[in-house]
Amino acid sequence: MEREQFLSIEEIYLFNRGELYRGYTKFGSHIIAEGGLQGTFFAVWVPDVEAVSVVGDFNLWSSKRNPMDKVGDTGVWTLFIPKILLGQLYKYEIQAKGGDIFLKSDPFAFYSELRPLTASRVYCLEGYDWLDQEWIFRSQISPPHTKPMLIYEVHLGSWRRKEDGRFYNWRSFTEDLLKYVLEMCYTHIELMPVMEHPYDGSWGYQVTGYYSCTSRYGNPQDLMYFVDRCHQAGIGVILDWVPGHFVKDAHGLGRFNGKPVYEKDEHGQWGTYNFNFSKTEVWSFLISNALFWFEFYHIDGLRVDGVSSMLYLDYEKHSKSWEPNIYGGRENLQAMAFMKRLNEVVFGAYPGALMIAEEATDWPLVSAPTYLNGLGYNFKWNMGWMNDTLRYMQLEFSQRKNHHGLLTFSLTYAFSENFVLPLSHDEVVHGKLSLLDKMPGDYWQKFAGLRNLLGYFIGHPGKKLMFMGGEIGQFIEWRYDAELDWHLLEYDMHKKYQDYVRDLNKLYQREKAFWENDHDWSGFEWMEADNREQSILVFCRKAKDPDDFVIVLINFQPSCYESFRIGVPKKGVYKEIFNSDQEIYGGSNQINPSLLVTEKVVWRGQAFSLKIKVPPLATVIFKLSKL
Repeated sequence: MEREQFLSIEEIYLFNRGELYRGYTKFGSHIIAEGGLQGTFFAVWVPDVEAVSVVGDFNLWSSKRNPMDKVGDTGVWTLFIPKILLGQLYKYEIQAKGGDIFLKSDPFAFYSELRPLTASRVYCLEGYDWLDQEWIFRSQISPPHTKPMLIYEVHLGSWRRKEDGRFYNWRSFTEDLLKYVLEMCYTHIELMPVMEHPYDGSWGYQVTGYYSCTSRYGNPQDLMYFVDRCHQAGIGVILDWVPGHFVKDAHGLGRFNGKPVYEKDEHGQWGTYNFNFSKTEVWSFLISNALFWFEFYHIDGLRVDGVSSMLYLDYEKHSKSWEPNIYGGRENLQAMAFMKRLNEVVFGAYPGALMIAEEATDWPLVSAPTYLNGLGYNFKWNMGWMNDTLRYMQLEFSQRKNHHGLLTFSLTYAFSENFVLPLSHDEVVHGKLSLLDKMPGDYWQKFAGLRNLLGYFIGHPGKKLMFMGGEIGQFIEWRYDAELDWHLLEYDMHKKYQDYVRDLNKLYQREKAFWENDHDWSGFEWMEADNREQSILVFCRKAKDPDDFVIVLINFQPSCYESFRIGVPKKGVYKEIFNSDQEIYGGSNQINPSLLVTEKVVWRGQAFSLKIKVPPLATVIFKLSKL
C-alpha cells in the first residue's frame, strides 16, 4: 500500500503546521480493509532519529522485520503491514542518532495493556451502535448557560469496588452509578481522567495514553456504552482532560527520541513534563485529542485541568528558572494562543460543548469568546469562592463575625466569568479534611454546618460541582485505593444528610431562579449582606420571569431567632419552600409552617418585609405564593 493512499503529504503538512485537527484518523494504528486491500497502517511523529520500527507479538518484537519509512524532513514515519493485526500488542522501537534505543508506546493508540504492562494494542473504535441521537441533537442546539448544571465528580476506582477490592467493569458499573445519580438528582457526571495512566495514585492526572481509554475498567466500547446509557437517561458526561503536563515514565511521551519532543521543561510541583506549546505538532496532537473524545465517545464536555500552570511561565518556578516572554511578562503567549485555537475548533465542531477551565487566578476573560479577546472557554471554576467559603466554614462560630467578608466578597466578581462552583476532590485530600470534618462544633453542629454549606453552594450564582462522598457526609478524607464509606448510610444522621442533598438538588432543578440567570446581576439581589454580628445572609435569586424568584436566608451561627425581619421585593403571601433545619434532615425542626403575609414596613431598602423564624445553622428558602 502506498502511504499517500492513507496519509497524504498535505495532511502531514497540516500536522506540522498545528492544523491537523483530526489526526487520530491518520496517526497511530489503523486497520485497512477496503478495495481488496487488507492490513494495518502505522504512523508516528518522531523527529531527528536514525530509524523507527514497529515491534510486537506479530514479529517477535524484532526491529528488523518491520522498519518504518521516513517521510522527508517532516519527522513522520509510516508503515503498512499487509496483515490484519487487530488486538495485537505493539510499540515503536526508536534508534536515536547517538545509537541509543528506545521502546515507546504509540501516542495515538486507542487502547493499551493493563498496567503495569505498557504496550499499545491495535484497536478499531468503529462499530458501536449509539442510541443517544436525541440527546446529542438537543445538546447542540440548546446553550448550557441557561440550564441547570449539578455535576457529580467521580473517581471510578474508588466510588465502589468489588468485595475482593477489584475494579468494576464499565458495563457493570453503569447501572449502579447511573441509578444513583438519577436518584440524587444530578444533571452531569464528571469523570476524573479515564485516559491511560501507569500509577493509580496519580488519580489519572499523569497520562501516558491520551487517546487510550484506560484498560482498568474494560475496553473502549464499554466506555461508549456507559456514555450512551447516561445520555439515554438524560445525564451529561464530562471528562477531566490534562493538556498541561504528562508523566515521565519511559514508555510515554517524555523524551520521545531521547531528547525533548513533546515537552518544554519539567513541572516542579507534580514531577511531570510540561507540554511545549511553541511546537505546532503539539497543537495538532492535543486539539485532535480534544475532538477525539467528543467524536468517538460522545462526551458533553472537557474540564481542562491546570489551566493556570499553562498560562504562567513562572508557575511553581523559582525566579531564575524561567524566562519572560518577548514583552517582558510572565504570560505564556504560546499557551494562550493554543487555548484560543483549541476552543475555536471545539466549538466550531460541537457548538453545545462544555469547555470548563480549572483556572485559579484572576486572569481576565477566561470564559469569554476569543473574538472578545477571551481564552474561549465557556465556563471557569470559581476557586476564589471555594477558598473563601471553605475558610469561613472552618472558623469557630465566635470568629465568624470578624470574617464576614469571606462570604460576600465573591459577589464583587461573580459575573465577571461564567463560573462553576467546585467542591472537588482537591478539597478533601492531603490533610485538608473531609467537608464534614471541616465544620466546627459538636456532632449535630457539624452536620448542620455541612447542610448550610450546601445551602450556600446551591443559592450562590454559578453552576455546581460536588465530589463523590460529599453527599453522604464522608467523615474521613477521600482515598483513591478504597471505595467510599457507604456503610455510613446505616447511621441516621448520614442517611438524613443524604436525603437533604437529594431534596436540595431536586429543589435546584425545579426552581429556575437558581440557574436561568446565573451570569449577570439580573439573577441576583442582596436583601441583607452586611449582618456580620449575627452572621446572616439574605439574598434573592431571580428567573427571567419577574414574578419567579426565591428569597434565601442563611444563618451561619448556632443561634435561633423567633422573630426576624427580612425585606422582600414584592407584596404578597410567601411560603417557606425549603428549610435545612427540618427534622427529616437531622435538624431541630425550627420551621415556618404557616403562610407569611408581607407588611408595608421598609426594610434594608425593600418596600415590604416579613417576620420569620430563623433556625440555628440553617438555610431557609421562601417563595411568593400564587394562591
